[in-house]
Amino acid sequence: MDIVQFLMQYILHIDVYLINFINQYGALTYALLFAIIFCETGLVIMPFLPGDSLLFASGSLAAQGNNPLNVVILFVLLVIASIVGNKLNYLVGKYAGSTIIQHNWLINRKHLQKTHDFYARHGGKTIIAARFLPIIRTFAPFVAGLGNMGWKEFSLYNAISAILWIGSLLSAGYFLGSLPIVRDNFSLVIYGIIMVSLLPAMILFLIRKFSPSKA
Repeated sequence: MDIVQFLMQYILHIDVYLINFINQYGALTYALLFAIIFCETGLVIMPFLPGDSLLFASGSLAAQGNNPLNVVILFVLLVIASIVGNKLNYLVGKYAGSTIIQHNWLINRKHLQKTHDFYARHGGKTIIAARFLPIIRTFAPFVAGLGNMGWKEFSLYNAISAILWIGSLLSAGYFLGSLPIVRDNFSLVIYGIIMVSLLPAMILFLIRKFSPSKA
């Protein structure tokens, strides 16, 4: 429970943590952000990392101009981190997925099954849609590799999804995060981002529950 509370506090006040890190380490913040996005997308055991809120907060801080963060550099680096992370996850799923599932207790099998069902219904488009769904986005490339999606097809969806995901949230943070009403209510905004991120999964759940023939 303490871990959950810590994660929630971290996510809701991620702008404060980022500001403190920037003040101490300056441009090394790029490396930290790269590592977090890479780990969330590339390591199937780390679906809990705060990708959406981190991107929004990074864009917001880049807009303030009193720190070394540049939104264009952020976009390029984080798109690369996202693409490379997903490719690693795909390769792990393709060549070691079955073994990991059988022996690795760190993987949540319910999350894996939900992602597998989502992938079975939507195919390659899952890679794009999953970018905007917390937890599922971490498992989607792993499942794609496990399901033997073609490398070229995966690479195309992977690049498109990375550009859309990173670009949309960085832009939202950059253009909205510096507004006084957003800056003064940042925790509420993060709550909103989390709710919007979870909304598609909630809608799919309700469709499957009440209209299974249409799911």
